[in-house]
This record gives sequence, C-alpha cells and structure tokens, in this order.
Amino acid sequence: MVKRIGVLTSGGDAPGMNAAIRAVTRSAIARGIEVVGIYDGFKGMYEGKMELLSTKSVSDVMIRGGTIIGTARLPEFKDESVRKVAIENLKKFEVEAVVVIGGDGSYRGAMALTNMGINCIGLPGTIDNDIVSTEYTIGFDTALNTVIQAIDKLRDTSSSHHRCSVVEVMGNRCGDLALYSGLSCGAEIIITPETGYDEVEVLNKLRYFEEVKHKNHAIVVISEKITDVEMLAQKISNATKFSGRATVLGHVQRGGSPTAFDRVLATRMGDKAVELLANNIGGQCVGMINNKIVSIDINEALAMPKASRKHLSELHERLV
Repeated sequence: MVKRIGVLTSGGDAPGMNAAIRAVTRSAIARGIEVVGIYDGFKGMYEGKMELLSTKSVSDVMIRGGTIIGTARLPEFKDESVRKVAIENLKKFEVEAVVVIGGDGSYRGAMALTNMGINCIGLPGTIDNDIVSTEYTIGFDTALNTVIQAIDKLRDTSSSHHRCSVVEVMGNRCGDLALYSGLSCGAEIIITPETGYDEVEVLNKLRYFEEVKHKNHAIVVISEKITDVEMLAQKISNATKFSGRATVLGHVQRGGSPTAFDRVLATRMGDKAVELLANNIGGQCVGMINNKIVSIDINEALAMPKASRKHLSELHERLV
C-alpha cells in the first residue's frame, strides 16, 4: 500500500477546498498514510514547495474559504520536461501519489502525471460547476448562495428606483451560476452561453415586462464573457423606461465560508480519493451522481458532453 501521498489545489480557488484538504489528510492518516501538502499547485510541485501535514495542520480549516496550501496556474506543466522536474521533487519528498483538487485543467495535469507513473486522483474544485462528470463541484453551492444574496439586495434597491439591474456572474463559459441564481431570485431574464444572447430580444422583453406586466423593476442575470454589461445597461436606459444599472460581482463569488453542502461534499470526496489511492488506483476523478460518491476515468470524464439545462431554462420562461 502507498505510504505517503501529496495533496494540492490548482487553478481558481473555491470554498470547500480546505474541507477537502482536511478530509484527505485525516482520512489518510487514519489509514496509516502520511500526507504532504504541495503549496501553490503544480507550480509548487515544480519548485519543490512541500511539507508534511498532520491532523493538527488541518484543524479549524473547514470553515475557511480559499485554500490554506495556496493555488496557482502553471501552463508550462503541459511540457514533459517540466513534469519530470516535478516528479523528481515528489520523489525527494517520498510522495508516491497525489490528490489534485481543481478544474478540468488540473485534471489534465493529474492524468499526465499518472501516465508518468505517479497515481493521481482529481477532485472537482471550482465554483463554475463545469465538470461534467459530477452533478456538483466543490464551491458551486457557496458561490451560488453568495450570488443570491447579492441579487436579493439589488432587487430591494432596484424596486425603489424603477431600475433594471444587470448582474454579471462568473462561470467561465458555463451558465450554471447564472441559471441557478436567476431561478432562485426570480430574475426576469437569464442569459447564459447555453441560451445565447440576442440584444433586441432582451430589450423587447423588458419593454413587455414594463408595459404589459407593469413591473416597476427588473433583474437581468448574465454569465461573464458574453457582452459588455455596462453598455447593455446603458442601452436599457435608452430603449426602455427602466434605469439600467450594471453590477459585476467578480471575485467576491469565490470567497466566504463554505456552506454545509460544500463542506460535506468536499469531505466525502476527499475520503473517496484516499480510498482509491490506498488501493493503488490512479487516473480517476471523483464525482457525485444521484447523491452517491463515484469515480470515473479522467479521460472519460473530460470527453463527456455537457449536461443540458434546457429543462431549467424552459421552467424559468414559464414562471416569469
């Protein structure tokens, strides 16, 4: 059985990553396996920034957002020569296998290391919920609740000033944050990469809400990287009687203490990762399907088509 494993967080931080680190550390130690924290993701692996973790190292971290071992992006990790240096550093610290917490780019790094002889297990840590092999990613629920709280507050002030608030949320080409938050807050319009964007249709809908449904305010939730929300808000002001205002929530969505859902999800996934490595299994990622924690080959996971959210978009259209 493996005697020492590493754990790292890579890419964008997500609430719940610390709960996953805690679960990996304590689950491994309970099995007689030592754990090494690899700081700043694959970059830290390449630079040899590692240290042994204990149960005390991860005390009281579950409630904290972000990641206690840091994260970074290292595009050069796709080069075999860079990975060879990283593997040499792992060997110096006697690390035989690694739990990689992050998004699809992190999964690719984990698979590349597995192919070079270092078993890796991927955990889906991203607020975007864009890992297809799991119904929910670590951090999504917390970010969603942060977005909901912000939109609820914006609606209060919008209703006082006959405004239309255009709220840009994160997602990185995945519309789940916009769709789920829009449904949760009763947004009049939800725009995602999946729904597409038609500016004329948006303006016509807002005029309909105002003139036919006599709404005195409106909320438009839109995924990032679709359009300039400041310009859209200005066009709303010019084309309707609403006063358009844009709000970009930005990185506030990544912060904060994780919800109970994310803490439990991360804990269950972290324990599963250790179980797999203890059985000399690598090249897999952990996910939650029908509330069951499962694992799947990383290559298979990355090739899976994105699940359709059409039924949720249609539900929203019926309810506005």
